[in-house]
Amino acid sequence: MPYSGKFSAGAEMLVLKTPRLLIESRVGPTRDMVCTPVGPAGGQTGILSAYLTALPSYVDTLELAGQEIVQNHVLDLLALSLLSATGRRRSRPSSARAILHLNIRAAIDGRLSDPTLKPAIVAAAAGISERYANTVLAQHGTSIMRLILARRLARCHNALKDPAQAHRTITEIAYGWGFSDMTHFGRAFRVAYGMLPSDFRKLSGTAR
Repeated sequence: MPYSGKFSAGAEMLVLKTPRLLIESRVGPTRDMVCTPVGPAGGQTGILSAYLTALPSYVDTLELAGQEIVQNHVLDLLALSLLSATGRRRSRPSSARAILHLNIRAAIDGRLSDPTLKPAIVAAAAGISERYANTVLAQHGTSIMRLILARRLARCHNALKDPAQAHRTITEIAYGWGFSDMTHFGRAFRVAYGMLPSDFRKLSGTAR
């Protein structure tokens, strides 16, 4: 969208571009959020501001796994900031659900390496019942268990194509992200990515 702005001498501007779908999956439709001011002071907006200010200095040094983690952190913080900013102007029931969705995702992502992770643990960490957590996720076409599996597979997928992790075996990577059955892991990976983990690693050129 075209826009114009005036800046004082010596000012710097950082532009963050992201696919709309990645934001809308977190906050819903964004049309009414265009030109929403998000101040840098306090709470999640303060963290977001500091995060974005530091990001250009380190982004080129991140490994693939780190890039995904940072991307999700930035998008989640941005989503929370937008929801908070728009929520102060009008009450939106969908905003509460969107924040719960972010909380559930954060509860899962922070515990993926735990092989004993269960829906009840995720729901408790998000501060809601297991049934309600699944109701929130159902709006995004998933459930707690399916999201746990998808996030673990995504972490393994990134690790398998990361040259910096070429020294790790497929089993080490899978177990490191919470899988405890290699047959189940191999089958789930094939369903998600169309090939076995070993074939994907060979295709990525990171096989030992």
